[in-house]
Amino acid sequence: MIPVIGLVVGVLVGLFTHPSVPLWLQPYLPIAIVAALDAVFGGVRALLERSFDDKVFVISFGTNVVIAGLIVYLGDQLGVGSQLSTGVVVVLGIRIFTNAAAIRRFIFRA
Repeated sequence: MIPVIGLVVGVLVGLFTHPSVPLWLQPYLPIAIVAALDAVFGGVRALLERSFDDKVFVISFGTNVVIAGLIVYLGDQLGVGSQLSTGVVVVLGIRIFTNAAAIRRFIFRA
C-alpha cells in the first residue's frame, strides 16, 4: 500500500504546486517517470504476493530511475538518445505490463 499512497501523494503535490522542470532535465523526466512507475507496480505486486520489503522497494525505485537516466544520458552523448530512450521505455513498459497482469490475476483470480 505504501507505493500506491506515495504515487497518489506525489501526483497531488505535482498538480497543486505546478513545479517547473529545468530545460536540461526535460529529456530525462519522462524516462524517470516510467522507471518510477515500474518500481511502483513491482512494489504493488510484491505487496500482493506478501513479499514486499521496503528496503528493496526504495533501492529498486532509486536504481531504476538512475540507471534509466544514465542510459538516456549515454545515448545523448553518443548521438543516439532517441533510440536508447525508446529502448528504455519498451523494456520498462514490458515490465510494467507484466506486473500489471500479475496484479490483475491476483485481484480477480483470473
